Amino acid sequence: MELILKQDVQNLGFKDDVVTVKNGYGRNYLIPQGFAQLATPSAKKVLAENLKQRAFKEAKIVDDAKKLAEALKALEIKITAKAGGEKLFGSITNIDIAAALEAAGQPIDRKFITSGVVKRTGKYAATVRLHREVVIELPYEIVAEK
Repeated sequence: MELILKQDVQNLGFKDDVVTVKNGYGRNYLIPQGFAQLATPSAKKVLAENLKQRAFKEAKIVDDAKKLAEALKALEIKITAKAGGEKLFGSITNIDIAAALEAAGQPIDRKFITSGVVKRTGKYAATVRLHREVVIELPYEIVAEK
């Protein structure tokens, strides 16, 4: 079943992509949730016209995302957490990284940060998706609270 995505869907595609999925997934989840619509010939023509009109706006958005990526790479992020030796009491997740970025003046939604769960002090890297074409590796360090 061919569908046109109305918004980004994790592990499937980005907004306005034409994707092929199994019938049940499309009929029972994507379409009722409003994530996609059927890719009929007329819908594909409308999509092509919209993409042409949006090409200039998209270039500006990509440039802004690249500028933000450069600003993020310049940041040095240190997250303090309670620890016993090298092992943390608890863990560091995307939420903590998003909070550290917001404290540094660069608010990023936690949905766009992929880091996994970290349970030890040290240096790590998180993946931040700012745009479908702009994905960066963001280094950060976890230090023990004194």
